[in-house]
Amino acid sequence: MKDQCDPFNVAIVGYGWWGKHIAERLGNHASILVRGIVEPNPSRHDEIVAMGLKRFSTIMEATSLDNLDGFILATPNALHEEQVIRCAKAGKHVFCEKPLGLTAASARRSVAACRRANVQLGVGHERRFEPAMVSLCAAIESGELGTIMHAETTFSHDRLADIPRGDWRTSGTGSPAAGMTATGVHLTDLLISFFGRVETVQAMTASRSLGWETGDVVAAVLGFEAGMTANLSAVMHTPNFIRMHVFGSKKWIEVLNDFHPDNPGGVARHLTHETGQPIALRNFEWVDTVVANLEAFVRAAQGGAVYPFSAEEFVHNIEVLEAITISAKNRRSVFVKDMR
Repeated sequence: MKDQCDPFNVAIVGYGWWGKHIAERLGNHASILVRGIVEPNPSRHDEIVAMGLKRFSTIMEATSLDNLDGFILATPNALHEEQVIRCAKAGKHVFCEKPLGLTAASARRSVAACRRANVQLGVGHERRFEPAMVSLCAAIESGELGTIMHAETTFSHDRLADIPRGDWRTSGTGSPAAGMTATGVHLTDLLISFFGRVETVQAMTASRSLGWETGDVVAAVLGFEAGMTANLSAVMHTPNFIRMHVFGSKKWIEVLNDFHPDNPGGVARHLTHETGQPIALRNFEWVDTVVANLEAFVRAAQGGAVYPFSAEEFVHNIEVLEAITISAKNRRSVFVKDMR
């Protein structure tokens, strides 16, 4: 097992918006060293070389790097399963941007491949590392809110509004259920971490202004095995608006984010209210949750700590994604257990 004091050498696969973002975030990191970029598009190679990094056209080429410990995948959704399995077979730890897969069966195959190879799997759900969300989760777990009644949440923005039609992010097959794979899976991941397994979903999508094949609005109602309910939405053509509101019988807590995870600065406003008391406000300053997630992945890969996501949560989140996709397509309720 690699010593935790040693640098953890990674190659990033994909040099689009998010791959470039991760490369820049890790540019001066003390212990996670980006050694190269895998990018099949030759038009991006000069920029990679200008960053002082080696460029490769395939994952297998990058395995030639000395002491390579792992890969970070920032590639189109439909490629994730094949690439996770390829990295695992090469004996490399693998961090996959969300979603882990587009179907529950796909996610299970990725998890199984990493288990067989005894490599760590990480997924890009950085919102669990937001201090305001950590505080909200602790309040839920402590019983401070009383009986959990319901939650309302949205993750909406217009950062992708200029993407041309035909891009994989606009495709009904590559990015099903409108904004679910862009932002909605972050919300379901948080809700699962708060409340456990989802039992039923009812979802709808709409195409309002962008003309995307997948649509630009998704809304869903979730029923949890533990009994509470939640509704979520993701709008892909509106100013940034990120909210989580959990209603308990004793108290409610709302978190409003001024920032997108890729945008340093701003605060998360943490509002608390109980009957007969004024609303209490606490501000949490921005922290780099993208890097925090990668650091947690590296600690787990090096044997220093358990990664704070279970394989069961990884798979269940994709079960919920698949159920929402089916529900929106067929305009009917779906039992998540049918995705197993």
